[in-house]
Amino acid sequence: MRTATATILAILLSVPTWAQSPSAVLAPTGTLRAVFLGANPVQGRFDPQTGTSTGTVPDVVREFARRLGVPFTIASSPDAAGIIAALKNHSVDIGFLAYDETRAREVDYGAPVVVMRNSYLVPASSAIQRSADVDRAGVTVAAVKGQTQELFVSSHFRNARVRVLPTMPPQAEVERLLTSGEVSAFAINRQRSLEAQAAAGSKLRVLADSFLDVDQCFVVAKGDSAKLAPIASFTAELRTSGFIRSAIDRAGISGVDVASPPGR
Repeated sequence: MRTATATILAILLSVPTWAQSPSAVLAPTGTLRAVFLGANPVQGRFDPQTGTSTGTVPDVVREFARRLGVPFTIASSPDAAGIIAALKNHSVDIGFLAYDETRAREVDYGAPVVVMRNSYLVPASSAIQRSADVDRAGVTVAAVKGQTQELFVSSHFRNARVRVLPTMPPQAEVERLLTSGEVSAFAINRQRSLEAQAAAGSKLRVLADSFLDVDQCFVVAKGDSAKLAPIASFTAELRTSGFIRSAIDRAGISGVDVASPPGR
């Protein structure tokens, strides 16, 4: 009996990944476990009081699970490091991050879902009118450590000073930093910039252009490449059906669009 059991187990374990169903590959525990940046409105929003997640990425996860025919969980992470850690310890199956070369050394990137625009926030009276005006001597740019915008300005700026903040400050502190002249501009995604401008009344202004367009993509644990093909197929279906466009519209966010298919 032991020999027969061992033989059956060996056969099951030897089934090639391509022969497994998408649900077995993507949700090996029987539940699709996802994690996203719950404080980033481009991906979605997490309400700590109710424990509910809303927005584009949560909508995509729910639809993904529905099509796979499995239940799902959606966890919220405050930063990219938390998402990478959850994938590494296999407490989740999929995550979502903006593409960055340094992060790609730690996780495998899958299909892009949305493209995120990024715009500088400046004092309303600032002489800065375009993104090209920012990287100049005498300009100090604030950005949050580890976020896409900080990675960009820290690696690309040659003249402006970059002030790296440990976390995203509350609205009042953003206003104080900019109106006091302590920083000249704040590098954040366009949705956050627009929200800050609206909350500040006439004190702050969002530059009209985007200094960086970056895809928000599925991510999986490094080496977990078997998941990438079904993720790509699923995302292509959601893109062509208009589901992602509808999810963006339901979320009511700006500076975000449906990501183009890979290779375009």
